[in-house]
Amino acid sequence: MLEVLRNYKIWLVYTPLGLYWLLIFTLTTLPTTSIPDVGIGDKISHFLAYFGLSILVNLTFQFQDKYQKLKNKHHLFTIITVAVYGLFDELHQLLIPGRFCAFDDWVANILGGVTGILFLILLKKFDAAYFSK
Repeated sequence: MLEVLRNYKIWLVYTPLGLYWLLIFTLTTLPTTSIPDVGIGDKISHFLAYFGLSILVNLTFQFQDKYQKLKNKHHLFTIITVAVYGLFDELHQLLIPGRFCAFDDWVANILGGVTGILFLILLKKFDAAYFSK
């Protein structure tokens, strides 16, 4: 499965990352009164948003061929990217009516990001085991 993603990385990883990141930024820029309640908690929303973001960022770092250090340490650079973006996203929300900057939201972002990386590690092990038979 990961080989398919690698072979079609522009359409299956890079483009979705750009669109997904734009969606996250757009949703966090809207005042809270403009967003419909989807029935899940705030921390779960943060966790899930950054879970998805970290998967796409990690695959992008892993599949790119321009920067070898980024490719070799894709997990580390994913955590850094997600944590820094999560911090800036929280600070940016100070400027949005009805939004707040919250430390625990940032922690939920980071936990979602780390869990996304762990998910990919498990997927890679499963993928290798499945396709080696």
